[in-house]
Amino acid sequence: MSILPLIYLLFRGNLSNFYLSLIIVRVLHGVGLAICFTASFTYIADIVPEERLNEGIGMLGVTGLTGLAIGPVIGEIIITEFGFSVFFLTATGMATLGLMIHLPLSESFVNDSQKFSQSFFTVLAKRKILFVALLAFLFGVGLAATGSFVSPFAKEQGIAFISLYYISYSSAAVLTRLLGGRLADRVGEDRIIPYALTLTGGGLLILMLLGGNSILALSGLMSGCGHGFLFPCLNSLAIRNEPIDIRGKIIGVFTGGIDAGTFVGSIILGYIGQWAGFKMLFFAAGLTLFIGFGVQRFQVRNNR
Repeated sequence: MSILPLIYLLFRGNLSNFYLSLIIVRVLHGVGLAICFTASFTYIADIVPEERLNEGIGMLGVTGLTGLAIGPVIGEIIITEFGFSVFFLTATGMATLGLMIHLPLSESFVNDSQKFSQSFFTVLAKRKILFVALLAFLFGVGLAATGSFVSPFAKEQGIAFISLYYISYSSAAVLTRLLGGRLADRVGEDRIIPYALTLTGGGLLILMLLGGNSILALSGLMSGCGHGFLFPCLNSLAIRNEPIDIRGKIIGVFTGGIDAGTFVGSIILGYIGQWAGFKMLFFAAGLTLFIGFGVQRFQVRNNR
C-alpha cells in the first residue's frame, strides 16, 4: 500500500501502451488493500472483549467510513491544486504513516504449532460461515447499487446536490455504529440482522420514487443505518465462538463475500439498468436484500 502508488508515477503517454501493466499493478494494490482490511478486523476481534465484539468492530468501521468520506474530497483538492503526481505521493505518505503507527502494536495471535490448522475451504464449508458469506454477498450487491448507480440516476432526475445522499448515508452509518454497537452485543446479532437487511433494502427500493432531495436523503439515511448495523453484526456472527487461529480466514471469507457481491452486482445491475432503467435496477437491488432477510429467517428457524 505504501510502494504501489509510486508505480503509477511511471505510467506516461497513451493508455493502450501500458494497459496490461496498469491492470497488474491494480490487482497487486487490491491484494494489499484486502490484506490490510482483513488483518485489521482480525486484530480487533482478537483484542476486544467477546461481549463487546459488535461495538469494537463498529468503532474500527467508523474510521474506514470516515476515510472513505473525506478521502475523495482531499484527493480532488490535491489533484486540482497540485496534479496527480502529488496525489500519488500523498497516498504513499498516508500509507507509510499507517505502517509506522502500527509497528509498536504487539501481535495478538499466539501460534500453536501442535494444533492442526484448518484450510480456507474447510472453514468456508462450515454451515455458519457459508451462511454469513451468502448474506455478505447479497449485501455486496446492495453496496454495488449505492456506490455505482445512485449518482447517475440522480443526475438523470435533474438533482443537483447528489452528495446529499452520501452525506446522509455516511452520517447514518457512523452514528449507528457508535450508538448501536452495544445494542447488538446486548440483544444478539440474529435479532438485529433482519432489521438491518430491511432498512438497507428499503432504502434502495424507495429510490424508485426519486424525484427530489427528500427521497434522496431518506434513502441515504435508511441504507446507511442498515449498513451501520449489518457490517459489524455479520462480522461478529461469523467469528463469535470460533477459534482464534481461523479468525483471519473467516474474516477473509466475509469480506470476500462482500467484494464478490459488489463485483457481480455491478455487472448484473448495470445490464438491468441498461435494459429496464434505473427504477428496475434499484428494485432488483432492494429485492436482493429482502432475499437475504428470507435466508436469515430460514436459517434461524432451522437452528432452533
